[in-house]
Amino acid sequence: MARTISYKDAGVDIDAGDEAVERIKSVVRRTFGPRVFGDLGGFAGCFRLDYNEKLFARNYKEPLLVACTDGVGSKLLVGIEAARTRGPAAIRSLGIDLVAMNVNDLLCTGAEPLFFLDYVAVNKLEPAMVAEIVSGIADGCVEAGCALIGGETAELPELYAPGHFDLAGFAVGVVDRRRLLDPRRVEPGDVVLGLASSGVHSNGYALARHVLLRQKKLKLTDIPDGLDAPLGEVLLRPTRIYVEPVLSVLRRYRRKRVVRSMAHITGGGLPGNLPRAIPPDCDIVLKKEGWPIPPIFDLLRASGVEEDELYRVFNMGIGFALIVAAPFARSIASVLRRRGEKVFPIGTIRKGTGQFVWK
Repeated sequence: MARTISYKDAGVDIDAGDEAVERIKSVVRRTFGPRVFGDLGGFAGCFRLDYNEKLFARNYKEPLLVACTDGVGSKLLVGIEAARTRGPAAIRSLGIDLVAMNVNDLLCTGAEPLFFLDYVAVNKLEPAMVAEIVSGIADGCVEAGCALIGGETAELPELYAPGHFDLAGFAVGVVDRRRLLDPRRVEPGDVVLGLASSGVHSNGYALARHVLLRQKKLKLTDIPDGLDAPLGEVLLRPTRIYVEPVLSVLRRYRRKRVVRSMAHITGGGLPGNLPRAIPPDCDIVLKKEGWPIPPIFDLLRASGVEEDELYRVFNMGIGFALIVAAPFARSIASVLRRRGEKVFPIGTIRKGTGQFVWK
């Protein structure tokens, strides 16, 4: 009698998938709040936009739903390489990156993140690895104050090389229409406050890997001059999540519209992202020496990347920016610092034509 062929023979292990789901259930539940409706295991997640219980009342007069999607990019390759020597725990921080890249974008509208969904695609489903990734995603969701209400894990041996995987995330938030941030509110004289990044965040890794790992032949375990930890640890530091401190500012100034606009500094760096936060009749003027540059960028500069290219690709130490009314800049900075942020007044707004200008 001929041997029967199973799905596992084709590279997809259903039992491993079931084990992975069991491992992550408790991790996911810790992100649930009073607005999550139902439990895990259904075909879709449910979330209450408004709720009237006395302890948790948070209703919206004219709610706008805000949605975005993003991934982690080739930073995944650094995590995959690190996992070969350090085990699955090395990739946990990538889950935080996934959440951060989405909720920080969403935050630029003034929205509160509500819930998050993830998509994890792998060559071979290893429950321990998936559990670490989802644990990182849950860590990010807890920090951002949103619920991880669903996701999908796909085992695709014909699409991904052994040991490789990909991540995508999807965030939904809400903002009252009257509180929606609009770049058209930016005025000449406004101040640009920059919030420090934790390092490279999740952009520019194709260039960083090319320069440091291929050309310089550095190893992830090396500690080059100027760095405070092995190169792999520095490159894998997760993207900062700015949700809680920034929302605390927006809630503090609910009546006065003193926060005009905001920008998440991702691919394109400061020159590529800040102009998106101003109207066409204004320029944004930045002081190049207005904040400390993290050592990893000095290492890239010393390795042959020109300064203009560094600023065009990387965040260079500023992960998020708020454009605020000048009379309130100091008080807003104080609120952010009390919430643990490093804040720098890095520039101003002037009349112009929508340009980015170095001072």
